Amino acid sequence: MNVSFPELGFDFDIDRVAFSIGNTSVYWYGIIIAGGLLLACAYAFIRADYFGINKNKLLNTVIVGVVCAIVGARLYYVIFSWDKYKDNLVEIFYINKGGLAIYGGLIGAILGGAVACKIQKQEFLPTLDIASIGFLIGQGIGRWGNFFNQEAFGTETDLPWRMVSENTGNVGVHPCFLYESLWCLLGVLVLHFISKKWYNFKGQIFLCYMVWYGFERMIVEGLRTDSLYMTFSIFGYTPRVSQVLSACIFLTGIILLIVFRNKRNVKNGINN
Repeated sequence: MNVSFPELGFDFDIDRVAFSIGNTSVYWYGIIIAGGLLLACAYAFIRADYFGINKNKLLNTVIVGVVCAIVGARLYYVIFSWDKYKDNLVEIFYINKGGLAIYGGLIGAILGGAVACKIQKQEFLPTLDIASIGFLIGQGIGRWGNFFNQEAFGTETDLPWRMVSENTGNVGVHPCFLYESLWCLLGVLVLHFISKKWYNFKGQIFLCYMVWYGFERMIVEGLRTDSLYMTFSIFGYTPRVSQVLSACIFLTGIILLIVFRNKRNVKNGINN
């Protein structure tokens, strides 16, 4: 498949399949997702001591989190696409045909990680803090899997960085995967810096992640053409599921950052 960014002078011939072993095809999407996960894990293990996290326990938490992320990503997609599966329930298990939602994956990973931390008597909030930067690494790299699949793009546009391919109908569209990738990778630098210079309370980095990612997804989701939609409309506009959730996450993150900052200031004032 040919993919181009005509105004930027970039032209690519891509194939979803990276290579084959016998009759089994290995896709770039899976390779890229796995690569993002490995880099996220590498970052977490390098900085585990800084956050006071036992590396052996962290490994157990990662394994549980990954499994729960896959289950959560599928359940989230199926729930909001129920009409597609209600008459053929066995298709729910065909994840190789697509249908994984990133928010479901995040929810699953967090819940699974919380259980793993509880069982191992491991502090959850510092683990969540370091995982948040890992999430951004995985998301920033993983979005390039959407490029090879030519999915997760947006509405038609004539902007200089528009993307054109057979899947876009040979018209220029917003490369939403690129927007999110760049924002997430920038977020890695921002949250890493905050964790080094302004790490004032456990859970702070996760709240910063909520604000950072929630803001971007709330906007970019509105450009996409493959969104899951809510079942109601507001003034004639039917919001996307991820758009509504992103707005809630963004606002919640800001409110909690302010609340915990004020509590810390009050505590410091009493101590002084």
